[in-house]
Amino acid sequence: MSIHSSIRRLIRPIAVASLLCGSFVAPSILSAQQPYKIIDRWKIGGDGGWDDLHADSQAHRLYLTHGTRVDVVDTQTGKLVGSITGLHGTHGVALDDAAKFGYISDGSGNAVVVFDRASLANVATIPVGKNPDGIVFEPATQTVWAFDGRSNEVSVISAASQKVVATIPLPGKPEFATTDGKGLIYDNIEDKNEVIRLDAHTNAITAAWQLTGCDSPSGLAIDVASSRLFSVCDGKRMAVIDANTGKSLANPIIGDGPDGAGWDPVHKLAFASCGGAGTLTVIDASAASYPAIENLPTQRGARTMTYDAATDRAYLVSAEFGPRPDPTPDNPRPRPPVLPGSFVVLVVGR
Repeated sequence: MSIHSSIRRLIRPIAVASLLCGSFVAPSILSAQQPYKIIDRWKIGGDGGWDDLHADSQAHRLYLTHGTRVDVVDTQTGKLVGSITGLHGTHGVALDDAAKFGYISDGSGNAVVVFDRASLANVATIPVGKNPDGIVFEPATQTVWAFDGRSNEVSVISAASQKVVATIPLPGKPEFATTDGKGLIYDNIEDKNEVIRLDAHTNAITAAWQLTGCDSPSGLAIDVASSRLFSVCDGKRMAVIDANTGKSLANPIIGDGPDGAGWDPVHKLAFASCGGAGTLTVIDASAASYPAIENLPTQRGARTMTYDAATDRAYLVSAEFGPRPDPTPDNPRPRPPVLPGSFVVLVVGR
């Protein structure tokens, strides 16, 4: 037997073993790398603008803030099941962990509106600060946190009493918030380029961290398992920081005009919905360089999003627009009008 034959015989079983091992791990690797695509478009219709949206995995519902109401969509059929009305100008929705109540930040009404999730009826209106925007339910303390965008404060509401139990001044204009589910809440401070950390047990700010390479942070997502925060920023950047120390970990490139963020804990992917670019950027957060592995074309104006980890689907909303009005001294940066009846949900999956 020649030396070359011996080497070939030695290499063959190693190669076969490698292939077998590869076939064992390949499904998860391929799943993480398989590109997303728009798999459906649900036309909701109606008039007016929109802001944030929230997916309820267990009930198969999607809550859409839509001007003076919140539209509720069945995620199994894509059909509108009802609307919560009588509002003034909605921004966000938070849900309790008992599947009983939901909470709407009614910005133009300077209030948080509580609704029954079974009937969609309004059950309480709680006055808060000026223009509540970002809103989260904190399960460890059973509280709702409404971040008041024009009064630079957060109103803390007891879910038991449906009353404000604390008002905490903030160092600047708050944007989107998120929680680790254990009593810590994080919020982007847009005009300071900061992330703050609050303790729901003490109702106090415990840290304020300057974001590196980030201007006007808005959307915020959290990786609880690895203690990381993902802030989306103007200038086509995402700021990734350590949620314990505030240390900057990365500044991956994303699309233009982001406002929403999401996190996939299974495949370790971070998302940025970029309305200016009309793209959804997907960041591989399992890699040390945090590369963008996809920039999925979505639709102009699709700036906010929610991610449903149970189905590995992201939802975005947008509409068609008319011509942008000319600037005026009172409105130097006018928005183009939304065309009536064109409001739509974009369903993103694999």
